[in-house]
Amino acid sequence: MLCDICNKAEATVHLTEIVNGKVVEMHICESCAQEKAAQMQVPMGFQVFLGGIAPEKKTVDKGNPAVCPSCGLSYRDFRKIGRLGCSQCYTAFKDALVSLLRNIHGSNEHMGKQPKKIPSSIERQMRLLELKKALHKAIEEEAFEEAARIRDEIRALESEPAQ
Repeated sequence: MLCDICNKAEATVHLTEIVNGKVVEMHICESCAQEKAAQMQVPMGFQVFLGGIAPEKKTVDKGNPAVCPSCGLSYRDFRKIGRLGCSQCYTAFKDALVSLLRNIHGSNEHMGKQPKKIPSSIERQMRLLELKKALHKAIEEEAFEEAARIRDEIRALESEPAQ
């Protein structure tokens, strides 16, 4: 796709603007995007941030194919449009998405919100769930000594009287 402004270079930046209540999409090359950013007085730090959110992968890992096998969306196209094509894209681009989420949110695991003061019974239940997950993981990894330690900790928690 050619740049909407210069009609010479390949469009690598895709902008969506709302002008007078109407959505206007522009597909522009990198040099025209820099000129437009200068016209709009976008701070340079923000430009660097936008360029670095989803760094393009030059090489293809074993676990990160260049194209989704289901819908045919490439990682490069994902970077251009900012949306995945189907539910299989999450699996196809897993490694890149995990690092992307970690860069944006500081973590790739949803933590949710917790009240400042959690009743001890709920806190105990949450600890039991964590331990049971850790036990299953230790068993899968065949770390039987660790599994035995976790099992004993679960038994000790379960034998305590509920408050």
